[in-house]
Amino acid sequence: MKISILRNSRGGRRASAAVALGAVLALTATGCGDDGGGTGGDGAEGDGKGKIVFWDNNGGVRTDIWKQVIADFEKANPDIDVQYVGIASTEYQSKVDTAIQGGGLPDVGGISASMLAGFAAQGALDTLDFRLAKSPLNGKLNKDMIESMRAAGGGDDKLYSIPTSANNGVLYYRTDLFEKAGLEEPTTWDRFYEAAEKLTDKGKNEFGYTIRGGAGSIAQALDAMYGQSGITSFWDSSGKKTTVNDPKNVAALEKYAGLFKKATPAADLNNDFTKMVAQWDSGTIGMLNHNLGSYQDHVKALTTDKFRGIPQPTGPGGKRVQVSNPVDGVGLFKSSKNKEAAWKFIEFATSAQSNSKFNESAGQVPAHADAAKDEWISKAEPTKLAADALSDGSTTIVQLPYYLPDWNTISKADNEPNFQKVLLGDMSAKDFLDTMADQLNEAQAEWQEQMG
Repeated sequence: MKISILRNSRGGRRASAAVALGAVLALTATGCGDDGGGTGGDGAEGDGKGKIVFWDNNGGVRTDIWKQVIADFEKANPDIDVQYVGIASTEYQSKVDTAIQGGGLPDVGGISASMLAGFAAQGALDTLDFRLAKSPLNGKLNKDMIESMRAAGGGDDKLYSIPTSANNGVLYYRTDLFEKAGLEEPTTWDRFYEAAEKLTDKGKNEFGYTIRGGAGSIAQALDAMYGQSGITSFWDSSGKKTTVNDPKNVAALEKYAGLFKKATPAADLNNDFTKMVAQWDSGTIGMLNHNLGSYQDHVKALTTDKFRGIPQPTGPGGKRVQVSNPVDGVGLFKSSKNKEAAWKFIEFATSAQSNSKFNESAGQVPAHADAAKDEWISKAEPTKLAADALSDGSTTIVQLPYYLPDWNTISKADNEPNFQKVLLGDMSAKDFLDTMADQLNEAQAEWQEQMG
C-alpha cells in the first residue's frame, strides 16, 4: 500500500500529515503491512530480555562509538542482545518511511528533531513521557533539548525522542593559512568574505572556502543567509509567511552562492558533508562550515595546531544569528515487541556515563546535565565556545520549523537540486527562495489548520 501525496504546481506538498496519518489508519484497519515490523500495531512490552534492533541515523560516522555503547550495555544487561544497523544520514528518512509502510521497523532508532514530525504523524513512534517520568533520567536532561523535541513532534506537546546531543554550526578555519596570509580571524562576515578571496589561488588548487552543494546544502545556506541578514525569525509577525525570501536574505544568498568556483572547488557542487569534510582535512582550503560533529575528524587530520572551530560570524550590529541545528536523540518505535528491553537500552545510552562517552567522541553538547560538566568539554574548544555562545546572550537562534511534517522534504528533496541550479547560475536566488517560500507557507497553513 502506498501513501499518496498531492502536489501543487510549485512542487509543494498538500496535506501530507493528514494523508500520512490516514494511510496509517487504513493499514491498521485492513491489516495491510501488519507483520509486527511496521505501524500495524502497538507492539508489546515483552519480558525485558532477548534481542532488540537499533537503527543508527548516522551510520559510518557514529558506528564505532555506538558499538562501544552497545558493548557496555550488553555487559551490564547480559540477557539483552542489541543488533546494530548503521544507516547513512542521507538515506535514513527514506528507509524509515519505507519500513513504516511495508514493515520491518526496528525497536529503537536515532530520531533527530528534523525528522521527528513526519514519523510521529504516521503513528510510528511511542510516546515516552510516562517512561521518562519513572526514570532516573527525569530532571537530568537538558530542558531546552527536551522542549525542542516536544516542539518538533508536530504540535501535541508529547515526547517521542530522548535527546542525546545538540550539534551547533561551527566555522572551522586553518589558523596556519590565515597566519601566513596575514588575515584576521573570520569572526565577522566581512572578514569571512575577505579571507575566502585572499586564500584562493586556483593555479595552485588552493581555495578560501568549501561550500556544501550536495545533500544537506539547504540548512547550511539558511545559516549563511540569516547570519548575514540579521533577521531573527523564520516567520513574519503573522506567523503565516516565512522570511526566507525577504530581500535581505535574497541578497545574502546571492553573495554566498557567488563564492562557488570563484573561491571554492568545482567539486563542491555535489559534496555532502562527508566529502566536504574529507576535502577540507586533506587539502589547502581555508574555511569550512559544518558542525561540532566533525571536530574529531579535523583533530586527527590536522592536529589542533592548524585549525580552530569558532561560532558562526557576526553580522549587522555585531550580532550573531544562527539557524537552529536539530537536536539528536533516540526513539522507541510503536511496533516493537520488546519495549521494556528497548527502553532499558535508551535509558542506558542517555545516562550520564554513556552520554558523555558518546558526545566526547562526536564532539557535541551532551543532553545529560551531569555529562555536560565533564572535563573533556573544556578541552574541546569548539564545543566549549558553542556552549558559551548559546548561554552568554551573544547569539540569537532562528528556530527552523521541524514541527512541519513536510519540513524534511521541502528542505531536502524538493530544493537541494534547485540550490545546485543557483550555484551553477541556472536559477536566481530570488526564484529559488520564492519557490521555497511558497512551499513553506502552504505547509504552515495546513499545519495551523490541522492544529485548529
